[in-house]
Amino acid sequence: MSQPLVGIVMGSDSDLPIMQEAAKILKSFNVGFEIVVASAHRTPYKALSYAEKAEERGLEVLIAGAGAAAHLPGVLAAVTPLPVIGVPINATPLQGLDSLYAIVQMPSGIPVATVAVNGAKNAGLLAVQILAVKYPNLRERFKEYKKQLAREVEEKAEKVKRIVIE
Repeated sequence: MSQPLVGIVMGSDSDLPIMQEAAKILKSFNVGFEIVVASAHRTPYKALSYAEKAEERGLEVLIAGAGAAAHLPGVLAAVTPLPVIGVPINATPLQGLDSLYAIVQMPSGIPVATVAVNGAKNAGLLAVQILAVKYPNLRERFKEYKKQLAREVEEKAEKVKRIVIE
């Protein structure tokens, strides 16, 4: 992998099983990334400093996963010009709905792209798409990825067809 272009930030190490899905996608596209634990509430200065310095360190997209109050993506977006993708984490009895609302309801002027609850895989894919605007090789690889998805659906459709007919 090359120089990190994506920063994956999570509020707690307990978010790692979910956020690893973004890392897997980035690895599959050979996109360099780094992973950091920084809490908007427990280590606010670390989170702010990370986001403020991300651009000068060469990062181009941030993916932030957080549960419960889920302020992390918005806090990062408040201090960086980079696109921020929020991943709501199912970490409370509200099953991630609290996180989803917290991330998707950013105030005007502080956009945060938001994926589904526990949707880190799609966050990784969205990061690749954002980078593909600048990097044509990623655009071509993403086009091939979409074709592969279509092939997989067609294979499953044929399998279902055979099961039903037999």
